[in-house]
Amino acid sequence: MKQKALSPKEALYQDLKRSILTMNRAPGSDIDEVRLAAEYGLSRTPLREVLSKMAGEGYLELRQHRGAQVSAMTHKTLRDFFLAAPLIYAATSRLAAQNAMPEQIASLKEVQRGFRAAVDNGNIEDRVFYNDRFHALIGEIANNIYLTPSLRRLLIDHARIAGTFYRPRNAQMHDNLATAAEQHDQMIESIETGDEDRAAQLAIDHWTLSRCMIEMFVTPKGLDVPLGSLI
Repeated sequence: MKQKALSPKEALYQDLKRSILTMNRAPGSDIDEVRLAAEYGLSRTPLREVLSKMAGEGYLELRQHRGAQVSAMTHKTLRDFFLAAPLIYAATSRLAAQNAMPEQIASLKEVQRGFRAAVDNGNIEDRVFYNDRFHALIGEIANNIYLTPSLRRLLIDHARIAGTFYRPRNAQMHDNLATAAEQHDQMIESIETGDEDRAAQLAIDHWTLSRCMIEMFVTPKGLDVPLGSLI
């Protein structure tokens, strides 16, 4: 079936979102509204509507008299991210197991196919994009007015951290990505069967794997250099 063409507003929203999640737009970088308006054929009002929507979701920050910029990633952002992530992932997965409908499970499986293909092909941008969509769908299935917006905001920085750090350089990191894909499959199964406890535990296990991959990159083993050569 041929997909329906996106409106200029929706195309701008989707393109901006992807460019932010994949770090093609750096945290804290300015948004050139004049260029975007010309590129997508939008006047100022619909353009600002898109930017306001994205600011409300956490992708952008709107500054008075200075325009929009991509949300920054500060030390506090990262600290809050690591503190909140396991709680929010576990809670939304548990609720998803309570609420899932067959058509939602089908969507989750379709996104998972895209994630696995990206892992197999070594496509970092697609992997980040499909991983974000996978977990966002779990949040939509959870359908909680408090947790779902928190998860959506959390996923923005998770995607950006993933785009920065999850670049496999050794066999262990490749193995970890394969494990992450397997965990996605297990999460789908637990949500589909309504196994709340397993869904929550798998979310914790999945988060732990992500955290380990980040730590592997930012805290590498020290160089084994003979002391004499440094004197």
